Amino acid sequence: MEINQAATQRILVVFPHPDDEAFAAAGTLAKYISSGAEVTYACLTLGEMGRNMGIPPFASRVSLPEIRREELTASCRAIGIQDLRMLGFHDKMIEFEDQVLLERTILSLLKELAPSLLITFYPGYSVHPDHDATGAAAIRAVSRLPEGERPAVHCVAFSAGHEQMIGTADVNVDVTDFLTQKMASIQAHRSQFQAAELVGSRELSAEEIRVRFGREQFWTYPF
Repeated sequence: MEINQAATQRILVVFPHPDDEAFAAAGTLAKYISSGAEVTYACLTLGEMGRNMGIPPFASRVSLPEIRREELTASCRAIGIQDLRMLGFHDKMIEFEDQVLLERTILSLLKELAPSLLITFYPGYSVHPDHDATGAAAIRAVSRLPEGERPAVHCVAFSAGHEQMIGTADVNVDVTDFLTQKMASIQAHRSQFQAAELVGSRELSAEEIRVRFGREQFWTYPF
């Protein structure tokens, strides 16, 4: 199933780190922005505790927060995201944050924006504790809305064996026509993307990019 473009005129994205948007949803967001959707990206942290400092290293623990702020801004510009909110929570600490505050922060955005679609991580199936805690807080916030006011919630999942637990993705988005925007978003995160677990230092061929990045998958959260 593809996302219904007519029903996605306002999208709220809630992820914890700069670059989550690039790898998880950049093509999807660029696609729907091209059809008139307005996107707000609420990024909870600046990824200031990330271990990658560029290859060769050009960041330090002191300079990394501002560098990642600039990278995130450039990534959003590449995608076309109109509204970036940097919420100022602490990297690698989302699970230990005041959960009521976190939930209320997201709920406030939901009430302000009244999105038709929320994109976040699937709690329990997104590898990083920050990912799982962010998704859980977003889903709790949506649950506090009256049923008739809730957006659809599409979750990103990629932990080992997740399909055995939650099934195959029910939303599959072909983003091959938007790979220029997606790759520009990824490459905007200069301090991060060359890490071996992300893109690596080898230049990918057009076919490798298409196969690896040409489709984005989401799971509709079952309230």
